[in-house]
Amino acid sequence: MFDIDKWQEIFSTIRKNKLRTILTGFSVAWGIFMLIILLGSGYGLENGVKREFTGDAVNYLSINAGITSMPYKGLSPGRRLRFTNEEKKELGSLEGVDKSSGRSAVWANNTLSYKNEYGNFDIFAVSPDYKFVESLIILNGRYLNKIDEDDYRKVVVLGRLVDEALFKGEDPLGKYIKVSGVPFKVIGTFDDPGGDRDLTRIYIPLSTAQRVFNMGNYVGSILLNLGDADVEESLEMIEVIKQDLSEKMKFDPTDPRAIFVYNSIEQYRTFMNLFSNIRLFIWIIGIGTIIAGIVGVSNIMMIVVKERTKEIGIRKSMGATPWSIISLILQESILITGFAGYIGLVMGVGLLELLSNVLPATDYFANPEVNIQIAVYATLLLVISGALAGFVPARKAASVKPVVALRDE
Repeated sequence: MFDIDKWQEIFSTIRKNKLRTILTGFSVAWGIFMLIILLGSGYGLENGVKREFTGDAVNYLSINAGITSMPYKGLSPGRRLRFTNEEKKELGSLEGVDKSSGRSAVWANNTLSYKNEYGNFDIFAVSPDYKFVESLIILNGRYLNKIDEDDYRKVVVLGRLVDEALFKGEDPLGKYIKVSGVPFKVIGTFDDPGGDRDLTRIYIPLSTAQRVFNMGNYVGSILLNLGDADVEESLEMIEVIKQDLSEKMKFDPTDPRAIFVYNSIEQYRTFMNLFSNIRLFIWIIGIGTIIAGIVGVSNIMMIVVKERTKEIGIRKSMGATPWSIISLILQESILITGFAGYIGLVMGVGLLELLSNVLPATDYFANPEVNIQIAVYATLLLVISGALAGFVPARKAASVKPVVALRDE
């Protein structure tokens, strides 16, 4: 039950020892404050890296041809390898491949124009399924489809920043822009959570680019979506791809410079494991800091018990139970740690909110925050820590014999 006399006594003791109480509480508040800041910063790093992945799928392989560095079946090293539509079709039919697409950058002339507006932007020739690699959000119109590819249509999908630069608020759908001097019809515009870099792109059908810009049947990169494949399955797929391509393109499958494969599945898992380890490390440091503060509280409560030994003896001689003595010390300890910890928690969350509003989001740091679950855990940790800090001094106080206590000087 709530004992108002006991709480009045606790507050009276705190008022008599203001400096000691403030210094004791500060150590606890600082521990919680640092834990919240470290956790928030860790989540900020994680959010920043996740932003990099939001612009792309996390289940694809990007395969690029290189230059051989090893001889193979009488062929000398130093041969430049190039993919064609045939390799793209063959890899897309492999078991385990969910979607496949090709991508080539158009380097002839990056100038786009509409009426009197001009600009240099990135031009990518892609297959319709490339939309499963880039997490595109269609704002107006549509994306490229199979009919566009099969009929070699001169159609284009514009990034939002390209649209803004060329059309200045005018509806672009159905209008014609010149891509490297060739008219293309605008069929859609898109946004991309990957950031401004991806919004300065335009996409045209790969089959059309191969004809219009004299690219032959060559493909710059082959991209394969592997559905729900895990890291181990993706690595097995890479070995299958290298073996398949080595037989067709005549290179040693162990040649490290012949074929380059970017494995988004492995990259994503690596980053997630890294941040799990960072969070564990932060918790260890934060809890260690809190423990240091709790030890300080426990030592202070030991001093309190020592100072009040005679008072405790009088209480026990008048019939006070051991639990009444223990509860008095525990409540004072929990009050100090709980209140100081709450102050540290509020200051930590407040600083993170300030940083989140002031600091611009970057490629590797964005929205430092601590969710409500962490705040609940921190509060529970404070209550438990306060109880532990006061338990040993409380037991010592409860075990004091009245006769011995009354003789204490």
